[in-house]
Formats: sequence, C-alpha cells, structure tokens
Amino acid sequence: MKSFSYGFSEGSICKGSGYKPPNLHKWGPGVRDVFALHYIVSGKGYLKTQHTTFFLETGESFIIFPQMEVYYYPDPLDPWEYFWIEFYGGEASRLLSMINFTPNSPVVVASPQDLGPLFHVSKSAELEPFERERSDAKLHLLLSYYMEYYPSDKAFLTKDYTLSAREYIESNFWKPSLSVLDVVDYVKIERSYLFRLFKEENGVSISGYLTTFRIQRACELLRTSHLSVKSIAYSVGYQDPLYFSKVFKKETSYTPSEYKKAYNAGNTSSHFK
Repeated sequence: MKSFSYGFSEGSICKGSGYKPPNLHKWGPGVRDVFALHYIVSGKGYLKTQHTTFFLETGESFIIFPQMEVYYYPDPLDPWEYFWIEFYGGEASRLLSMINFTPNSPVVVASPQDLGPLFHVSKSAELEPFERERSDAKLHLLLSYYMEYYPSDKAFLTKDYTLSAREYIESNFWKPSLSVLDVVDYVKIERSYLFRLFKEENGVSISGYLTTFRIQRACELLRTSHLSVKSIAYSVGYQDPLYFSKVFKKETSYTPSEYKKAYNAGNTSSHFK
C-alpha cells in the first residue's frame, strides 16, 4: 500500500488520517494541537515522551495528546508501518476518557483483531457535509473498539469533572473575563484536585488548555474569514489585540498577519505548530 495522508475541513471532529509504509520516517521532538492515534500494522518502533521511552510492535497502538512533547521513530532493522488518525475537541476528549489512554500511559498492547481497516475514514480531503458526518461516524466506530478492548479503569465521576471543565471552556472561551477560577466554580470541586485531574487527563493545565483553544479558534477565523486581527482577538476572548498577537506568536511562531499570509500562500498547514 502506498503512503497517503488527508487533512479534513472545518466542522469535523476528525482532522486527518493517513498511512505510512515501512520506512525510516521520524517525527519530533515536538507537540501537536490534536489527539493523534497510531496503529502499528507491522514492524517495530519507539515512542519517547518527556519521562519514558516505549518500545512498540505489530498490533499495538499509541496516542499523542495535545501539547504533549513526543519523539517517535522506527526500529532501523525492522521499521514499522502504521495508520494514524487525528481528532480534537470536547467530543474527542469524551470518547478518549472511556479508553485506557493517559499522557503517562499512551500505549496499549496488541488488539485481538486487525484495526487497520477502521482507520480508513475517508478517501478524500475535500469533504461534503454528509462525508464529514460519515468520517466522524467512522471515527466513533474505531474508538468504540478501543473502548471495548481497552476500557478505562478510572471512575466515571473523574471523567465527568474534567469533561465538564473542557466543555465549559469551549463554550465560554470568547469571554475576556473567563478565568481558571470560573472553571473551578462551574465544576464545583476543590481547586487543587481539579487542577491535578485536568492535567492528568489532558496533559496540560486548565489555563494552557484555554489558551490553546482560543488560538485554535483564532487560526480558524484567520483561515476562513475576512475579519481584522482586532475583531478576531475580541472574538476569542482578548480585549487587547497587541497582547493577543504576542500570545498567538508564542503558540504558533507566527504573528496573526503572518499566519494568514502564509496560509493563503500554502506555506503552513491548517494546524498551528
């Protein structure tokens, strides 16, 4: 099978999928702004996080959490081939909360069946609305097998706390006054406990998640609208456009204007790096 890679349009939980045949391709060290699930069809390789190096082989899977620094590479004597799929958002987090993946344990053992075919969620990067829905449905189907084979052993109450925090952020990120304490007040549990749960579940702090989510939305508006930088800043919760530009550059390595220009010229992907 030849290598393929699709990046999907706005409005889809599923942000892209692809296949890598056996080769010596490496990735990182770096971070993603999405969840990236990988399934090893054959061969061997390594996933290195900040604290651990994992050895992986045929049938096993690993996931990269948003803003989780990783480096992964094939075994030089038996390089792996793998499928991958990227997804993001509150619904993606909800689905993953039912699977035994965490930032500290991002690897699961070989599955009892070949999951590779389930990674074929689309045959095109240009999706009509009905195709986006089908792609998201196929993503749900794929993750349902992971839920069955690798169910989370964490309490559902814990999942509810962190999911509620994420959903509150994603519904209120546009408010300039939104603070971490607002999130704590909404979830109604002790602050340090929520901080620990949230970091453990998501690999990033509440404030970090809010910033990343705001900049993701700003990138979408820069790609899809003709709004000014000032209007976009206000739309994602920043009253000071200069401060917004400073945060944007820190997160993406571009100023907002540079990002829009580079994207229009085809020099940057839809995902900020």
